[in-house]
Amino acid sequence: MVSHLNKDNAAALQVGRFTVYKEPVSPYNGYTGDPRLGSAYQHSSTGNGLNQSFTKPQSNDPVMAPLESRRVLAQESARPRPVLYQNALQHHRLPSIYSTLDQVPHYAFYANTAVPGKLKKSRPSLNVLRYAIDESEGVPPGGSEGSFPQETPDKSSDEEANVGDKPESQPVRFGWVKGVMIRCMLNIWGVILYLRLPWITAQAGIGLTWVIILLSSLVTTITGLSISAISTNGKVKAGGTYFLISRSLGPELGGSIGLIFAFANAVAVAMHTVGFSETVRDLIIEYSGGPLVDPINDIRIIGVITVVVLLGVCVAGMEWESKAQILFFIVILISFVNYFVGTVIPATKEKQSKGFFNYKADLFLSNMVPGWRGEDGSFFGMFSIFFPSATGILAGANISGDLKDPAVAIPRGTLMAIFWTTISYLAISATIGSCVVRDASSSLNDTLLSNETAGCEGQACRYGWNFTECYRAGDCTQGLLNNYQTLSMVSGFGPLVTAGIFAATLSSALACLVSAPKVFQCLCRDNLYPLIGVFGKGYGKNNEPTWGYVLTFFIAVSFILIAELNVIAPIISNFFLCSYALINFSCFHASVTNSPGWRPSFRYYSRWTALFGAIISLVIMFLLTWWAALIALGIVVFLLGYVTYKKPDINWGSSMQAGTYNLALSYSVSLTGVEDHVKNFRPQCLILTGPPMFRPALVDFVGTFTKNISLMICGNIITGDGRNIQREETTSREVNWLNKRKIRSFYTSLSGDNLRDGARSLMQATGLGKLKPNTLFMGFKGNWQKDFPQNMDDYIGTIHDAFDINYGVCLLRLSEGLDVSAKMEAHVNPTFENQEATETEKNKEDSTETIEDMCSSHLVAEQASSIFQGKQGKKSIDVYWISDDGGLTLLIPYLLTRKKRWKQCKVRVFIIGHQDTVEESRKDLKERSG
Repeated sequence: MVSHLNKDNAAALQVGRFTVYKEPVSPYNGYTGDPRLGSAYQHSSTGNGLNQSFTKPQSNDPVMAPLESRRVLAQESARPRPVLYQNALQHHRLPSIYSTLDQVPHYAFYANTAVPGKLKKSRPSLNVLRYAIDESEGVPPGGSEGSFPQETPDKSSDEEANVGDKPESQPVRFGWVKGVMIRCMLNIWGVILYLRLPWITAQAGIGLTWVIILLSSLVTTITGLSISAISTNGKVKAGGTYFLISRSLGPELGGSIGLIFAFANAVAVAMHTVGFSETVRDLIIEYSGGPLVDPINDIRIIGVITVVVLLGVCVAGMEWESKAQILFFIVILISFVNYFVGTVIPATKEKQSKGFFNYKADLFLSNMVPGWRGEDGSFFGMFSIFFPSATGILAGANISGDLKDPAVAIPRGTLMAIFWTTISYLAISATIGSCVVRDASSSLNDTLLSNETAGCEGQACRYGWNFTECYRAGDCTQGLLNNYQTLSMVSGFGPLVTAGIFAATLSSALACLVSAPKVFQCLCRDNLYPLIGVFGKGYGKNNEPTWGYVLTFFIAVSFILIAELNVIAPIISNFFLCSYALINFSCFHASVTNSPGWRPSFRYYSRWTALFGAIISLVIMFLLTWWAALIALGIVVFLLGYVTYKKPDINWGSSMQAGTYNLALSYSVSLTGVEDHVKNFRPQCLILTGPPMFRPALVDFVGTFTKNISLMICGNIITGDGRNIQREETTSREVNWLNKRKIRSFYTSLSGDNLRDGARSLMQATGLGKLKPNTLFMGFKGNWQKDFPQNMDDYIGTIHDAFDINYGVCLLRLSEGLDVSAKMEAHVNPTFENQEATETEKNKEDSTETIEDMCSSHLVAEQASSIFQGKQGKKSIDVYWISDDGGLTLLIPYLLTRKKRWKQCKVRVFIIGHQDTVEESRKDLKERSG
């Protein structure tokens, strides 16, 4: 409201709470003496989200000052403040002439969930803002959302309670280098690099090995771009890959992939541990002359002991685990330097007998082509063994809850790790293939005595060595194809590469041992699946999933007992590829739905590359092992079906919801261009139910023949002065009641002066395009003899209005009546009714709403039964087709008999005719109804 005032003979303009003066007056009138404001002519305020400074105004310039600022300030100082309002004054804004109760933008206002043990923050409600300076009340009225509590806490008691309390220890948080890049690189530089890359190079040749490496890097790079986009679209919490997928695609796909990914990481622990155990076993055989028990059982014994030690490191906490990872990283880098130095050191006779001849151009060309051997000797066989080495790209994302800034750390660290590890794999594959032959005997007696190479087979013949005998017998023990420890043999100092193998395998096993429980912990906390809640508990300052570590330990031990690296690796390849396919599909789907909520700060991605990544991941799954791919997809489908059936009460704003909205909107718009035809006519019903739970029989009857066939809308007309609008939480209760009763219906409420006005508005405004009601359903007015004449006029006038708007009209009558609200109000506790007759009219209305809310809540909990819920048996549906109404009278009984409950009912149609034309009328009726 704007009005003109005079103050001290100065022209002024009142704008709401503020007054604009034309004359030079102090803009801080009434505030200068307040110690909270500081200088009267030099002040800045950032508490309300604005950066502003005030200086002394020029003369004749209009200025704005608070209206009656002394009175307002005195009132604010004298009035006792609620707790939340005090916090708002102290923490969210600084006192200024723009003093307001409204809050600055804050993430907590938009979050659906609150931190456990803390109240959820909320903005002030409209009632609080409207009545903030009401002189008659000390606290803003209204007990609805956003209202402030009445009590002021005892400050002294709080201070006494805090005396002697120790500050809580803060959890450990990591940056992008230590938390993501190093962790991902360690997980990628695993057992495959040291123990299988030389063997893969010998099998596939340097050329195809590079193709395998680059193809794996292509999949992981696309996935890294997708995970970067998803992780920068909003706040990332604990749960890693599961959190990102579930919050993007929804709980159905997110839950299934969360279980698969956690299981794959648990199996990966076994894979890396078996690689470590192989190296230890070979060292034992080399230095002691034989195994402890036998080669297989040695791996099992060493593997179980190793996992127990790693479990202890994880239980000790993330800080110790992180320190161990840094140590492993340094050891691996030293081993790399040691290896590359060893390739240029001239080979000794002993190393030459094992097939190492330094860099040779012809050797490089010879090893460029494949040399397939054994059952796994194929491109996809090698790819299935190599690909698990590239699956470590999610090691950083899996500990998203332990990162300082996941939105920055995950993209930067993941992509840098992919780049440097790809370079290292390509370099090692090319160098090892240029220095070592495929087969060697390790015997110093296999040298050529002269330059005569007749009968000598193999590339080593050119370098003065003859390994033909062992090659033909197939019992060569050295060379790329026969010795998994080739990198250690080539290096300058073998024990350093052995240390690198230990560091790579243990660091990867440790990373997977940490990732699996943390992903599984987040999944368990969402309560998507039964009987796993215990694994969601966290302990310590970092909320460590101790029980998850134990479960992962037992899964890893069970696969360690296989004791064969080449068997374990293909098992987890399909599970990781399935995870990558869903991650890429998540990014694609979120992009293609054009949801306003999809706005990642990472821009270097494309929806089409994400789709390509999803497709190529699925194709590779089937090319590797088709039966394992079917098993993985079958598990996903089964878990997806379970969550879809259970329908958990969660809402994460997934892209599936956005996609559903897009499809609904697109089809609704396309229907507007379709002309109506009698064959496609459907009775789209608007039912005047009031609250649906008050007339369950009417809802059940209409819901029976409209389910999966046509539109059904339950309408509630709220009579009053136009201000009594139904609250959102009440509307939610009505919808929940319909869903629990398995009624496929919309619900809408409308405020009107009376029944007729509200019904007319509903019939004219309800619907969207072709999805618009054409049939009005009402209950029969059983009390027409006792009710007021005005109510009867409204009821009959509503029927006339429906005909005028071209609606069909159906009335349902039951002998016992339709309205059960009176029975339900009898269950309401009388203590909720008004206890004081002196309350205002507003409080009376609030009390009435409370009673209705209690009735609604009771009805949601207890579904009232009706005669239309059970099977109808062999009954008759009698139709008296007295006048031609267009066929609606015959269509509804037909639709009823299509349902299982009404299947056995017989429809009998009665018409008015003459005795002489009975057969002709019957024939005409069959033609029109058939």
